[in-house]
Amino acid sequence: MDRLSSEWLARSGYAARGIVYILVGGMALLSTVGGGEAGSKSAMQMLLEQPLGAVWLGLIGIGLVGFIVWRLAQAVLNADQHDNNMKGYIIRAAMFVSAATYTGLASYAIGHALKISFGSGSGNSRESWTAWLMQQPFGPYLVAALGLVVIGAGAVQVHKGVTQRYEKFVRISGGHKRLLDLLCIYGLAARGAIFVIIGVFFLYAAWAVDPQQGGSTADALAWVRSLPFGGVLYGLAALGLFAFGAYGVIEARYRIIREPSLSEARHALRT
Repeated sequence: MDRLSSEWLARSGYAARGIVYILVGGMALLSTVGGGEAGSKSAMQMLLEQPLGAVWLGLIGIGLVGFIVWRLAQAVLNADQHDNNMKGYIIRAAMFVSAATYTGLASYAIGHALKISFGSGSGNSRESWTAWLMQQPFGPYLVAALGLVVIGAGAVQVHKGVTQRYEKFVRISGGHKRLLDLLCIYGLAARGAIFVIIGVFFLYAAWAVDPQQGGSTADALAWVRSLPFGGVLYGLAALGLFAFGAYGVIEARYRIIREPSLSEARHALRT
């Protein structure tokens, strides 16, 4: 993989992920007035119903495929040049999990754009995966472990935003830096908080031995809405998802992209 292809895969992927979250955040904001559920697949379905919706959805799907390949390059080929220690291996493992989670969304986008069915159609992929884990030996413990991982990922994302650690890989320049930094901080913190809520749902699913209790972004937003002052909190969460989408677009522009090194990956495997 040369530098030019790495650049294209990474930047198109970050942009596609950002657009998905902008749509989700926008739908969530609209639902404060008109109701409805805000989720990534709901956002894509809404886009599909617009003029040239299939074209735009197909382009997003292609971008997400690029994002998946880039995530694999980060995980397997150590494109971000993390240290070969426990911390570096954990970060790279998280990148691999991220690649896996976006596979379903990419296939959904491309499948609906081309009117091709990849699997169960309207089924809930999150519930299907949770049910599959639950059926394995020590299934509830696996689901609980998944919940803890999601909670940990959310906490890391909040920390990454609040402490501006994203600046290690995202070098923002120009006169709008302060505004763009605020979008990055708010977006990362909000998405991290939603991840923590989703992780708690998975812990509850493991305790209840019920895969239907597993969480999604839409479930987390619905729970936030049910809290005291839920309307205000829901609006803040929706704005946060929109800001995270903007963060994706900012990454597409300012992310430091390094060419993956096969020799470094071999060295990591040997050590």
